[in-house]
Amino acid sequence: MNATINVLCYKSKTLSNGENPLMICVSKNGKRTYKSLGVSVNPIYWDFDKNKPKRNCLDKEQIEKLIIEKLKVFNRTILELNATQKEYTSDSLIDKVEKPFKLKTVETIFNEQINILQKAQNLGSLHLYKYTYKSLKTFNGHLNFYFSDIDLVWLKKFENWLRNKNLSDNSIGIIYRTLRTVYNIAIEEKCVNPQLYPFRSYKVSKLHKETAKRALTKSDIKRIANYKASNEREQLSLDIFIFSYLMGGINFVDIASLTKDNIINNQLIYTRKKTDKLIKLPIHPTVYKLIAKYHNPENPHLFPILFPYHKTQQQKANRIHKIIGKTNKDLKEIGKSLKLPVTLTTYVARHSFATVLKRSGVSTSIISESLGHSSERVTQIYLDSFDNSQIDNAMKYLM
Repeated sequence: MNATINVLCYKSKTLSNGENPLMICVSKNGKRTYKSLGVSVNPIYWDFDKNKPKRNCLDKEQIEKLIIEKLKVFNRTILELNATQKEYTSDSLIDKVEKPFKLKTVETIFNEQINILQKAQNLGSLHLYKYTYKSLKTFNGHLNFYFSDIDLVWLKKFENWLRNKNLSDNSIGIIYRTLRTVYNIAIEEKCVNPQLYPFRSYKVSKLHKETAKRALTKSDIKRIANYKASNEREQLSLDIFIFSYLMGGINFVDIASLTKDNIINNQLIYTRKKTDKLIKLPIHPTVYKLIAKYHNPENPHLFPILFPYHKTQQQKANRIHKIIGKTNKDLKEIGKSLKLPVTLTTYVARHSFATVLKRSGVSTSIISESLGHSSERVTQIYLDSFDNSQIDNAMKYLM
């Protein structure tokens, strides 16, 4: 449906000089958007039936010329949009006409950011952007529209659609935070008017739910360690969990990258991918047994997750994504068998490590009992802040 363009004398607003502003009114799909022409007129000189200045209006010719030129621009812009089959709203049409803003579609800006992340090999963010891009495209059918078309109503419809897909609040929040980030980029690049920013009204923070505590007791950990695996893959999943728990709650992605070179003077030394911080931890005796179990002279990695033939960052990311899925599936079944109070995943090892340390007397200023989104920062703080004696003493209480 094409937009209709009219010029109105806006009676609802009277300026200090007693005149009313002349406004462009763009109507499309039942929505009207108004934009000032930058001139005003005394209402006695305006023909409200014909929407034009009366004959006795002093600035009649100048106003009529301005109206004709402005209507030409709007109609020409509509023709351009129709010719390229680009959807638009009353807001985005005004945006395009009013330039300083260089209009780029949502598809264009998302693809630009995805390319930047690919070149930077920022695989974590790349996955989020691709996931959000796919969700948006599935919802809307295409992304050949503008950020100015994303308003409060649109955001609520998208949220309802995601909920009907049975996504959790936290999963929806991840998508919306990514979308908000890209919208902010569009503002920075002057591709959308910041006054149209819909996230002032739509609060992404409401989509965050506190994650239930996922820490286990030391007795639970011992039950997991003593569990009899039914096959090699399940045993690997168990060993990865115990390794993570005993080695500072190390993340799966960091475990996958570990090689023999990370073992120096009875310490595990590695740079955490998420924060680029150097981590140093004394190696627990049980960990040496796990490392020996998976020793393979043809593979420098400590665990059979990555192999020498995984050369590119994308190959490594795909492999890690595949194996962590299988690992968490195994752990979930193990947790059910042991009737554990939480769903067992690799991340539970991280929570449990922190909780056991706290219960062992490590300062609460270093370790937080609750590990939600802020837990990543808190956990990093305690891992970075321990001196060797604190770590050595704490490790004694883990098993």
